Amino acid sequence: MAEIKVLALDLDGTLTNSQKEITPRTRAALDAAIAKGVTIVLASGRPTAGVLPLAKELGLDKKGGCILSYNGGKIIDCRTGQTLVQHAFPADLIEPVCTFSRYWNVVPLTYDKNGIVTEVPDAPYVLEEARINKIPVRKVENLPAEVTCPINKLLLTGDPADMPHVEELMQQEFAGKLSICRSAPFFIETMPLGVGKDTSLEILLRAKGLTPANLMACGDGWNDLPMIRLAGMGVAMGNAQPPVKAAANYLTADNDHDGVGLAVEKFILNEET
Repeated sequence: MAEIKVLALDLDGTLTNSQKEITPRTRAALDAAIAKGVTIVLASGRPTAGVLPLAKELGLDKKGGCILSYNGGKIIDCRTGQTLVQHAFPADLIEPVCTFSRYWNVVPLTYDKNGIVTEVPDAPYVLEEARINKIPVRKVENLPAEVTCPINKLLLTGDPADMPHVEELMQQEFAGKLSICRSAPFFIETMPLGVGKDTSLEILLRAKGLTPANLMACGDGWNDLPMIRLAGMGVAMGNAQPPVKAAANYLTADNDHDGVGLAVEKFILNEET
Protein backbone atom coordinates (compact mmCIF):
# COMPACT_ATOMS: atom_id res chain seq x y z
CA MET A 1 0.00 0.00 0.00
CA ALA A 2 1.27 3.50 -0.90
CA GLU A 3 2.14 5.80 1.98
CA ILE A 4 -0.83 7.88 3.13
CA LYS A 5 0.04 11.57 2.82
CA VAL A 6 -3.44 13.12 2.82
CA LEU A 7 -6.30 12.28 5.19
CA ALA A 8 -9.76 13.51 4.15
CA LEU A 9 -12.35 13.47 6.91
CA ASP A 10 -16.06 14.07 6.70
CA LEU A 11 -17.26 15.86 9.85
CA ASP A 12 -20.84 15.08 10.87
CA GLY A 13 -21.24 11.39 11.66
CA THR A 14 -17.51 10.81 11.04
CA LEU A 15 -14.93 13.04 12.74
CA THR A 16 -17.37 14.28 15.38
CA ASN A 17 -19.50 12.12 17.67
CA SER A 18 -23.22 12.51 18.35
CA GLN A 19 -22.44 15.54 20.55
CA LYS A 20 -20.55 17.14 17.61
CA GLU A 21 -17.26 16.71 19.52
CA ILE A 22 -13.91 15.21 18.55
CA THR A 23 -13.13 12.45 21.08
CA PRO A 24 -9.76 12.49 22.91
CA ARG A 25 -8.51 9.27 21.27
CA THR A 26 -9.32 10.52 17.78
CA ARG A 27 -7.74 13.90 18.56
CA ALA A 28 -4.52 12.20 19.76
CA ALA A 29 -4.36 10.04 16.62
CA LEU A 30 -4.80 13.08 14.37
CA ASP A 31 -2.10 15.02 16.26
CA ALA A 32 0.26 12.07 15.71
CA ALA A 33 -0.65 11.90 12.00
CA ILE A 34 0.04 15.64 11.58
CA ALA A 35 3.40 15.16 13.35
CA LYS A 36 4.18 12.46 10.72
CA GLY A 37 3.60 15.03 7.97
CA VAL A 38 0.11 13.93 6.91
CA THR A 39 -2.10 16.74 5.54
CA ILE A 40 -5.54 16.75 7.18
CA VAL A 41 -8.44 17.85 4.95
CA LEU A 42 -11.74 18.51 6.73
CA ALA A 43 -14.11 17.55 3.89
CA SER A 44 -17.69 18.64 4.51
CA GLY A 45 -20.90 19.79 2.94
CA ARG A 46 -20.83 22.56 5.54
CA PRO A 47 -19.98 26.14 4.59
CA THR A 48 -16.41 27.22 5.36
CA ALA A 49 -17.56 29.18 8.43
CA GLY A 50 -19.06 25.99 9.87
CA VAL A 51 -15.77 24.09 9.53
CA LEU A 52 -13.37 26.78 10.80
CA PRO A 53 -13.96 26.15 14.55
CA LEU A 54 -13.05 22.44 14.16
CA ALA A 55 -9.99 23.34 12.08
CA LYS A 56 -8.92 25.71 14.85
CA GLU A 57 -9.59 23.08 17.51
CA LEU A 58 -7.22 20.70 15.68
CA GLY A 59 -4.64 23.49 15.35
CA LEU A 60 -4.70 23.39 11.53
CA ASP A 61 -4.45 27.20 11.42
CA LYS A 62 -0.94 26.83 12.92
CA LYS A 63 0.17 23.33 11.85
CA GLY A 64 -1.31 23.43 8.36
CA GLY A 65 -4.14 21.53 6.71
CA CYS A 66 -7.12 22.28 4.49
CA ILE A 67 -10.86 22.87 4.65
CA LEU A 68 -12.89 21.38 1.81
CA SER A 69 -16.31 23.01 2.22
CA TYR A 70 -19.58 23.16 0.27
CA ASN A 71 -19.13 19.48 -0.60
CA GLY A 72 -16.13 20.29 -2.80
CA GLY A 73 -17.20 23.76 -3.93
CA LYS A 74 -14.19 25.31 -2.22
CA ILE A 75 -10.87 24.33 -0.61
CA ILE A 76 -8.86 26.74 1.54
CA ASP A 77 -5.43 26.47 3.14
CA CYS A 78 -6.02 26.73 6.90
CA ARG A 79 -2.67 28.37 7.63
CA THR A 80 -2.78 31.10 4.98
CA GLY A 81 -6.52 31.39 4.34
CA GLN A 82 -5.73 31.15 0.62
CA THR A 83 -8.38 29.65 -1.68
CA LEU A 84 -6.86 26.64 -3.47
CA VAL A 85 -9.94 25.34 -5.32
CA GLN A 86 -13.19 27.16 -6.10
CA HIS A 87 -16.26 26.26 -8.17
CA ALA A 88 -19.10 28.79 -8.58
CA PHE A 89 -22.73 27.67 -8.80
CA PRO A 90 -24.22 28.49 -12.25
CA ALA A 91 -26.03 31.82 -11.77
CA ASP A 92 -28.70 30.93 -14.35
CA LEU A 93 -29.75 27.83 -12.37
CA ILE A 94 -30.39 29.52 -9.00
CA GLU A 95 -33.93 30.59 -9.96
CA PRO A 96 -34.91 27.18 -11.47
CA VAL A 97 -33.63 25.27 -8.41
CA CYS A 98 -35.54 27.58 -6.04
CA THR A 99 -38.72 27.27 -8.14
CA PHE A 100 -38.38 23.48 -8.16
CA SER A 101 -37.85 23.49 -4.38
CA ARG A 102 -40.94 25.55 -3.64
CA TYR A 103 -43.05 23.30 -5.88
CA TRP A 104 -41.94 20.16 -4.03
CA ASN A 105 -42.22 21.79 -0.62
CA VAL A 106 -38.54 21.72 0.26
CA VAL A 107 -36.71 24.81 1.51
CA PRO A 108 -33.59 26.00 -0.33
CA LEU A 109 -30.84 27.93 1.41
CA THR A 110 -27.42 29.31 0.62
CA TYR A 111 -24.76 31.25 2.53
CA ASP A 112 -23.24 34.72 2.67
CA LYS A 113 -20.16 35.69 4.67
CA ASN A 114 -22.22 35.94 7.87
CA GLY A 115 -24.36 32.83 7.74
CA ILE A 116 -27.40 31.19 6.14
CA VAL A 117 -29.73 33.02 3.73
CA THR A 118 -33.22 31.59 3.10
CA GLU A 119 -36.87 32.50 2.55
CA VAL A 120 -38.10 30.23 5.39
CA PRO A 121 -35.79 30.83 8.37
CA ASP A 122 -37.89 28.85 10.87
CA ALA A 123 -38.11 25.63 8.80
CA PRO A 124 -36.93 22.79 11.08
CA TYR A 125 -34.03 21.61 8.93
CA VAL A 126 -32.87 25.16 8.20
CA LEU A 127 -32.59 25.55 11.97
CA GLU A 128 -30.70 22.24 12.09
CA GLU A 129 -28.15 23.51 9.55
CA ALA A 130 -27.74 26.67 11.64
CA ARG A 131 -27.25 24.57 14.79
CA ILE A 132 -24.69 22.23 13.18
CA ASN A 133 -22.63 25.15 11.89
CA LYS A 134 -23.31 27.56 14.79
CA ILE A 135 -24.13 30.35 12.31
CA PRO A 136 -27.10 32.76 12.13
CA VAL A 137 -30.02 32.67 9.66
CA ARG A 138 -31.14 35.70 7.64
CA LYS A 139 -34.63 35.85 6.11
CA VAL A 140 -35.05 37.17 2.57
CA GLU A 141 -38.20 37.59 0.50
CA ASN A 142 -36.72 36.22 -2.72
CA LEU A 143 -33.60 34.06 -2.51
CA PRO A 144 -32.50 34.21 -6.18
CA ALA A 145 -32.81 38.02 -6.16
CA GLU A 146 -30.61 38.18 -3.05
CA VAL A 147 -27.73 36.17 -4.51
CA THR A 148 -25.47 38.83 -5.98
CA CYS A 149 -22.00 37.36 -5.39
CA PRO A 150 -20.92 33.86 -6.52
CA ILE A 151 -22.13 31.01 -4.29
CA ASN A 152 -20.69 27.49 -4.08
CA LYS A 153 -23.88 25.51 -3.52
CA LEU A 154 -27.60 25.54 -2.77
CA LEU A 155 -28.77 23.23 0.01
CA LEU A 156 -32.32 21.85 -0.10
CA THR A 157 -33.84 20.94 3.26
CA GLY A 158 -36.96 18.93 3.92
CA ASP A 159 -38.74 15.98 5.50
CA PRO A 160 -36.54 12.86 5.34
CA ALA A 161 -39.55 10.83 4.16
CA ASP A 162 -39.86 13.00 1.00
CA MET A 163 -36.20 13.54 0.16
CA PRO A 164 -35.37 10.31 -1.76
CA HIS A 165 -38.24 11.06 -4.18
CA VAL A 166 -37.34 14.76 -4.45
CA GLU A 167 -33.70 13.88 -5.13
CA GLU A 168 -34.74 11.47 -7.90
CA LEU A 169 -36.90 14.15 -9.54
CA MET A 170 -34.08 16.69 -9.22
CA GLN A 171 -31.59 14.31 -10.83
CA GLN A 172 -33.98 14.08 -13.82
CA GLU A 173 -34.79 17.80 -13.96
CA PHE A 174 -31.16 18.99 -13.77
CA ALA A 175 -29.39 16.07 -15.49
CA GLY A 176 -26.20 17.27 -17.16
CA LYS A 177 -26.47 20.65 -15.41
CA LEU A 178 -25.74 20.12 -11.70
CA SER A 179 -24.16 17.62 -9.32
CA ILE A 180 -26.80 16.49 -6.82
CA CYS A 181 -26.57 14.18 -3.81
CA ARG A 182 -27.91 13.76 -0.30
CA SER A 183 -25.58 14.46 2.62
CA ALA A 184 -28.14 13.64 5.34
CA PRO A 185 -31.67 12.20 5.21
CA PHE A 186 -33.02 15.81 5.30
CA PHE A 187 -30.41 17.55 3.07
CA ILE A 188 -29.93 17.53 -0.72
CA GLU A 189 -26.69 19.17 -1.87
CA THR A 190 -26.78 20.88 -5.28
CA MET A 191 -23.39 21.87 -6.69
CA PRO A 192 -21.89 22.93 -10.02
CA LEU A 193 -21.75 20.01 -12.47
CA GLY A 194 -18.87 17.64 -11.80
CA VAL A 195 -18.21 19.02 -8.33
CA GLY A 196 -17.93 16.64 -5.39
CA LYS A 197 -15.51 15.85 -2.60
CA ASP A 198 -13.61 13.60 -5.04
CA THR A 199 -13.02 16.09 -7.87
CA SER A 200 -11.72 18.80 -5.54
CA LEU A 201 -9.50 16.31 -3.66
CA GLU A 202 -8.04 15.19 -7.01
CA ILE A 203 -7.04 18.80 -7.80
CA LEU A 204 -5.45 19.13 -4.35
CA LEU A 205 -3.55 15.84 -4.70
CA ARG A 206 -2.22 16.82 -8.14
CA ALA A 207 -1.02 20.18 -6.77
CA LYS A 208 0.94 18.25 -4.13
CA GLY A 209 2.41 15.86 -6.69
CA LEU A 210 0.42 12.97 -5.19
CA THR A 211 -2.11 10.43 -6.47
CA PRO A 212 -5.30 8.96 -4.96
CA ALA A 213 -3.12 6.05 -3.74
CA ASN A 214 -1.71 8.52 -1.17
CA LEU A 215 -5.22 9.42 0.07
CA MET A 216 -7.18 7.96 2.97
CA ALA A 217 -10.79 9.14 3.22
CA CYS A 218 -13.27 8.50 6.05
CA GLY A 219 -17.00 9.08 5.75
CA ASP A 220 -20.53 7.93 6.51
CA GLY A 221 -22.96 9.65 4.11
CA TRP A 222 -24.02 9.43 0.47
CA ASN A 223 -21.99 12.55 -0.37
CA ASP A 224 -18.86 10.79 0.95
CA LEU A 225 -19.17 7.96 -1.60
CA PRO A 226 -17.12 9.70 -4.34
CA MET A 227 -14.10 10.36 -2.08
CA ILE A 228 -14.32 6.87 -0.52
CA ARG A 229 -14.21 5.38 -4.04
CA LEU A 230 -11.36 7.71 -5.06
CA ALA A 231 -9.09 7.03 -2.09
CA GLY A 232 -6.43 4.33 -2.01
CA MET A 233 -7.82 3.64 1.47
CA GLY A 234 -11.55 4.36 1.70
CA VAL A 235 -12.84 3.95 5.26
CA ALA A 236 -16.54 3.66 6.13
CA MET A 237 -17.73 4.43 9.63
CA GLY A 238 -19.68 1.81 11.56
CA ASN A 239 -22.68 4.16 11.32
CA ALA A 240 -22.27 4.70 7.53
CA GLN A 241 -25.05 4.34 4.97
CA PRO A 242 -25.04 0.83 3.39
CA PRO A 243 -23.68 2.00 -0.03
CA VAL A 244 -20.73 3.68 1.73
CA LYS A 245 -19.91 0.48 3.60
CA ALA A 246 -20.14 -1.47 0.33
CA ALA A 247 -17.72 0.92 -1.46
CA ALA A 248 -15.12 1.10 1.32
CA ASN A 249 -11.84 -0.81 1.63
CA TYR A 250 -12.24 -0.94 5.41
CA LEU A 251 -15.04 -0.69 7.95
CA THR A 252 -14.13 1.01 11.24
CA ALA A 253 -16.07 1.64 14.47
CA ASP A 254 -18.88 4.21 14.58
CA ASN A 255 -18.42 7.91 15.30
CA ASP A 256 -19.25 7.45 18.99
CA HIS A 257 -16.50 4.83 19.42
CA ASP A 258 -13.39 6.52 17.96
CA GLY A 259 -13.91 5.17 14.43
CA VAL A 260 -11.62 7.77 12.84
CA GLY A 261 -8.99 7.44 15.57
CA LEU A 262 -8.86 3.64 15.24
CA ALA A 263 -8.48 3.82 11.44
CA VAL A 264 -5.70 6.43 11.72
CA GLU A 265 -3.88 4.29 14.30
CA LYS A 266 -4.10 1.26 12.02
CA PHE A 267 -3.27 2.71 8.58
CA ILE A 268 -1.22 5.87 9.27
CA LEU A 269 0.44 5.27 12.63
CA ASN A 270 0.73 1.51 11.91
CA GLU A 271 -0.26 0.61 15.45
CA GLU A 272 -1.95 -2.72 16.06
CA THR A 273 -5.12 -1.82 17.98
